Amino acid sequence: MPTNILMPALSPTMEKGNLAKWLKKEGDKVKSGDVIAEIETDKATMEYEAVDEGTIAKIVVPEGTQDVAVNAVIAVMVAEGEDVKAASAAAAPTAKAPEKKAEAKPEAKAETKPETKAESKAETKPAAASQAAAAPAKPSAADHGARVFASPLAKRLAKEANVDLSRVSGSGPHGRIIARDIDDAKSGKGAMKPAAVGAAAAASTPVAASMSDKQILGLYEEGSYDLVPHDGMRRTIAQRLTASTQTVPHFYLTMDCNIGKLLTAREEINAAAPKDKDGKPAYKLSVNDFVIKALALALQRIPEANVSWSEGGMLKHKHSDIGVAVALPGGLITPIIRQAESKSLSVIANEGKDLIARARGKKLKPNEYQGGTSSVSNLGMYGIKDFTAVINPPQSTILAVGAGEERAIVKNGQIVPAHIMSVTLSCDHRSVDGALGAELIGAFKNLIENPVMMVV
Repeated sequence: MPTNILMPALSPTMEKGNLAKWLKKEGDKVKSGDVIAEIETDKATMEYEAVDEGTIAKIVVPEGTQDVAVNAVIAVMVAEGEDVKAASAAAAPTAKAPEKKAEAKPEAKAETKPETKAESKAETKPAAASQAAAAPAKPSAADHGARVFASPLAKRLAKEANVDLSRVSGSGPHGRIIARDIDDAKSGKGAMKPAAVGAAAAASTPVAASMSDKQILGLYEEGSYDLVPHDGMRRTIAQRLTASTQTVPHFYLTMDCNIGKLLTAREEINAAAPKDKDGKPAYKLSVNDFVIKALALALQRIPEANVSWSEGGMLKHKHSDIGVAVALPGGLITPIIRQAESKSLSVIANEGKDLIARARGKKLKPNEYQGGTSSVSNLGMYGIKDFTAVINPPQSTILAVGAGEERAIVKNGQIVPAHIMSVTLSCDHRSVDGALGAELIGAFKNLIENPVMMVV
């Protein structure tokens, strides 16, 4: 009996991915554990291992195909002794199934090229376009007592956001409601429960947020711009940060830190670093390495702030897992240094260097960028004095770090120069109150200004 190889879900929130490369071809034999393909998500490129033994009879989805839905058939495998040609012939029609489904979904067309593809759709299938346009006016499933089909994640997100599932149009297979549909509902595109209508309307008040792609394009002269379709990473960032700013009550605390002692210690430590036979130092500390260590220790000193909010209760974390925001072409990612409170500065420096390099090569595994208890976003290298960062749920805090610069300060009644670095702590008011946030940033300031305390 032929076995279907399905598009894997490489993270809890993954709904689709790109089939970057096939490492096996039709007719190749594979064993359990063999890497057969490379799958690209919005954050990383990961290897896909075979679960069973057999022969690849048919590759249904060619390499380079984008936006392949999770659980879609991407190849067919047969066991030893089975007819490879027969299985390949039987699988041939399946290869066309994703195309037909994609054509039947005008919304997906409109996402990538809002004007050209949408108009083409209207020209070729006016009846389908009219039906799609009239869809929101149809009675909801609840009006007829019908069952609402939604993924478990969509149900949980809907419950948290007070979204009425019966009034949401599903974009998943067979009209199934998926997480993206809930995000649309929260952003004002979908219908909300009466209790949440006011909040939804307030959130979608800005003109641009309520305008369609065609309306936005109509504001600019044709030929005066290039339309670059969003990739998976940019869409994910937009959804997560929009949800964060709309659902997480942020407040901000700013402090100036004197990093004169830190700069001196950094210079001495780097100068004393052992070198290999090629003269390459074993480590090279950056200011950001001290920041990560100081935040990790501060969270241990103020454990009530090392938490995550959930509807069922407060998660009190035992370790300080610090995310480090890394800029990538078209977006950013936050790889995590686990248990940073127990690691030396040199280990943090080398581990961070490795994570950043693999993040830029999209080689991180999901467990290397998901979770975390707090994060650091540093724009000091760009000369930014201070800024505020958006919290990355389910974390409760994020520290925005500005540039260290010489400023005039008053010390013992005298105006003297000092190296000052401004930092701003963003806090989730549901889990970290103002006084608690002040304690946390105060503990950070004490550590960063006295780096010797980080090794005690």
